[in-house]
Amino acid sequence: MDTPLSTDLVKKRKRKTTLVITGIVVILAAGLWLFRLSLSSSISQSAITTGVVETGNIENTLEATGEVNPEFEQVITSPINAVIKNVLLDAGTPVKTSQSVLELDKEFTQIELEKLKYQLELKQNNITKLKLEVNKSFYDLKANDSIKLLRINSLQAKVQDAKRLLKAGGGTREEVEQAELDLKVAQLEKRQLENEIHNKQLTMQTDIRESEITAQIQMKDLNELERKLQQANIVATRNGVITWVNKNIGSTIREGESLVRIADLGSYKITGSISDTYADQVRTGMPVIIRINDSLLHGEVLNIHPAVQNNIVSFDVQLEDRSNKLLRPNLKVDIFLVTETHSNIMRVANGAAFNGGKSLDIFVIQGNKAMRRTVQIGLSNFDYVEIKNNVKPGDVIITNDMSQYKHLTTITIKK
Repeated sequence: MDTPLSTDLVKKRKRKTTLVITGIVVILAAGLWLFRLSLSSSISQSAITTGVVETGNIENTLEATGEVNPEFEQVITSPINAVIKNVLLDAGTPVKTSQSVLELDKEFTQIELEKLKYQLELKQNNITKLKLEVNKSFYDLKANDSIKLLRINSLQAKVQDAKRLLKAGGGTREEVEQAELDLKVAQLEKRQLENEIHNKQLTMQTDIRESEITAQIQMKDLNELERKLQQANIVATRNGVITWVNKNIGSTIREGESLVRIADLGSYKITGSISDTYADQVRTGMPVIIRINDSLLHGEVLNIHPAVQNNIVSFDVQLEDRSNKLLRPNLKVDIFLVTETHSNIMRVANGAAFNGGKSLDIFVIQGNKAMRRTVQIGLSNFDYVEIKNNVKPGDVIITNDMSQYKHLTTITIKK
């Protein structure tokens, strides 16, 4: 019959098992650490990228995106309501001044022009007719005035005769008074006629002037329509390249609608976009660096668009070299807005080793060893990083990501 194990024996066996397990874990951890240490303490030369510390200048920049656009682009709009009849040149075609680009059907406008001509001619005839009527009316009034004057002269003679007869005893007082009354009536009638002549002159002159003004307005409308008809011959007004043309033949277009865009491809500008988070840092006149492939162009912010759309601020960049051969319409480019510049500082080519911190551990190569150093970082941009201390010009720095070696102070570089 089995005998139960004592409590002390059970405890001893448990302690022994625990010690064995703990020892195995410690041995495995130490082995793993030693294995990792043996692997991590060296690195192949082909696995690293390096940069040499040098003295120079550096700019702090804000990154933005941009698009190349012609600096000068003419938009030709329709001067009349018309129908697109024919498209002579397509987008991308070079054009010269006065070269036809597009034809419009101008029949409706020409009908309107003829209608205006007839209306103007009718108005001019009415003015002539009104002047004839004025002359006739004025002549009739003047003739009546002359008749009134003759009658007044006659009545004055009658008054004198009546007075002489009364004095000689051959007439009566009543005859003299009647003659004087007739004279006064005739004089009043003449003054009334003279006033009517004056008012008639003013009224007729006003009527004529009103008709002449109306005719002048119609003449201006006629001249304007003739000018629009001439502009309806859609031709280039400058040398350039067609960037867009309305090719919807047969479609009706309204006055003022765009028909053609012609750009001068000898001169370009950049339209940039940046998050409105940086809106307070973007200012007119600030320096700008534009990267196209591996080439850099320089310029400055010409103006900032007032409207913010979808949290994006837009601005225009004027280039120093506006005719650079790398520029072409609608090309997407990287823009770097220079906010600050440091001169005569130590700098090194930017790389993954510089992760944005102000204090970083880097590795400086000395022979076949890479020594860890803690340095202070200043300004940085897409090309360079400013290093403030613990290095000197000529030092070679590993610029790729070395975070897996941050526990080491020295790394062996294997060829």
